[in-house]
Formats: sequence, structure tokens, C-alpha cells
Amino acid sequence: MQRYHLAQVNIAKGLGALNDPIMKDFIDNVAQINTIADTSDGFIWRLKDEDKDEALQIFKDDLLIINMSVWSDVESLFKYVYKSGHIEVLKRKKEWFKKNIANHMAFWYIPKGNIPTFNDAKIRLDYLNLHGETPYAFTFKSKFSVTESLNYKVL
Repeated sequence: MQRYHLAQVNIAKGLGALNDPIMKDFIDNVAQINTIADTSDGFIWRLKDEDKDEALQIFKDDLLIINMSVWSDVESLFKYVYKSGHIEVLKRKKEWFKKNIANHMAFWYIPKGNIPTFNDAKIRLDYLNLHGETPYAFTFKSKFSVTESLNYKVL
């Protein structure tokens, strides 16, 4: 029986505010992307737009788009990101978002039934950017297991 799920955070800095005309095409695609996620195998939970106000206090940047979700496993998330209709929007990211200098995505395991917080997300992103990929915070490049994550000692 699975006792842990995969949490993920993904941030991107917009080329303009959400109401800026440059962001219109992105905004017009959000509902479609959310529907694809909501109906994907392995999907558990995602951050809803109405819950994002708190993120501004933690990340301190009005132009950041923050996405957080929970998946049954890394493979399910990978399939959604790269093997579903999501990829068509992802291919257009340069139209709406600035190039990332730091890691913009982090994964970590959480006990089944838990939901990640914005503070959790910031801590994992900061850790990944400071220490590189570890079982505490990683990306598709490393795909650490739950066991590796549970046994990892945070620096």
C-alpha cells in the first residue's frame, strides 16, 4: 500500500502581470491545462487559483506564477507534463515567461493525505538551488525514491 505521494512546485516569472495582454494566451489556456491535470492518471491534488494570494507573501514577487500539485508518483507527473496536451502549452513558455536562472521546479515526498504549503515549496526550491539535487528536493533528472528521501539527512 502506498504511504507517500509526490509533491511538486513549479514557478515561472511572467513577462507581465496576469492582466497584461502579453499573458492573455497563457491565461486562456489555464483551464484546459487544469482539466488535463485533473483527469490524469495519478493526479491527487492541485493548488487552485483562489488559494494563491498567500504565495505572494512567501515568494515576494507579483509576477511569479506558482503551481503546486500532488501526484501518486513521479511517472504519473512525467506523463502529464510531457506526454499529454500539457506539452503544447509548455512548448510556448518563452512567449509568456522569463528564462529561469535558478531551478524553477522541485519534487519531494509527503505522507499520503497531506497537502504541501507555500512555505514547504519555498524551502524545497531554496534547498535545491543551494545544494543541487538530493532526495530532499529533486527534479525529473534524479527521481529519488521514497526510501532514499526518508533516509536522507538534510544538510
